[in-house]
Amino acid sequence: MSSTELPSVPPANVLPRVAAVRVAEGERLGSVELPGVTLSVRSRPPARKGLPSALYVHGLGGSSLNWSALMPLLDDVVDSEAIDLPGFGDSPPPDDGDYSISAHARAVIRYLDATGRGPVHLFGNSLGGAVATRVAAVRPDLVRTLTLVSPALPELRVQRTAVPTGLLAVPGVAPLFTRITREWTAEQRVRGVMQLCYGDPARVSPEGFRDAVHEMERRLRLPYFWDAMARSARGIVSAYLLGGQQGLWRQAERVLAPTLLVYGGRDRLVGFRMAQRSARAFRDSRLVTIPDAGHVAMMEYPETVALAFRELLADTVDSAHQGDTGEPGAQSVPGPPADTGGGTTAENMRG
Repeated sequence: MSSTELPSVPPANVLPRVAAVRVAEGERLGSVELPGVTLSVRSRPPARKGLPSALYVHGLGGSSLNWSALMPLLDDVVDSEAIDLPGFGDSPPPDDGDYSISAHARAVIRYLDATGRGPVHLFGNSLGGAVATRVAAVRPDLVRTLTLVSPALPELRVQRTAVPTGLLAVPGVAPLFTRITREWTAEQRVRGVMQLCYGDPARVSPEGFRDAVHEMERRLRLPYFWDAMARSARGIVSAYLLGGQQGLWRQAERVLAPTLLVYGGRDRLVGFRMAQRSARAFRDSRLVTIPDAGHVAMMEYPETVALAFRELLADTVDSAHQGDTGEPGAQSVPGPPADTGGGTTAENMRG
């Protein structure tokens, strides 16, 4: 093995035991074994039986915990589940070590096919937004609506603040970074992550900060933590460079599902200027911008994101009642601009 290669990771069945992941009040944590992957699944019991299913996909370095603030705000309209992508949260690494966007998308598709929960209201943030876009493009039968929070879609001019994250994709950088940061405490790491991901880190409560520190301590004990981060970052970069029908922007144009796009004005990882391009690319989309939000609006302003989704859901149902098919990916009739309050702006747009 050369000095620039990532170290090999022990099989999932011989990984050391670490502290249990946090489970918020009202949540349940389980796992599903699928061909090549085992996925940890976080869920909440819906307010009543028969509600449509929703599935949430987190971003790079995140986990299903990233959706714990949003899910309870929607439990009266959807039956929510959030997955940990392979190698993240409580999910072990994939058997083949493949962390590409396509591999993550296959894991989502395998889960939906195996559980029969589709078509779902599919949510994705950052890396999860790219994954969700690919799922919606290649398997429209599995997606009822699509909600993307700061999706990691290709940018020609990447923000300077996003460069260090992108550098993780370069062979040898992850091991180098682990050596450089060996003396950093979990608290220091969490503050750095929050500074990067939040529009205003002061919005994080002391309890939320403590929980984040405990989760960081847990992750750092996992021997595959940096491997999963580096290979997933490499997967994002590879997807950015991919053209033709497999390019993410081309796949965005193929999405049939009514789409909600959420962008933060203080996002340091995904350029705010990408909001309008996304709204033009997705053929049946509405755009919600939150000026004070960063990269994880569903954690910073969950009420705003929940309201925007409720309006998407209501308009989609209304269009079905007005004569549309009601099938997954059926186009909805744009309604009036969403009034989400809190300095948020929203608009309906068609590509």
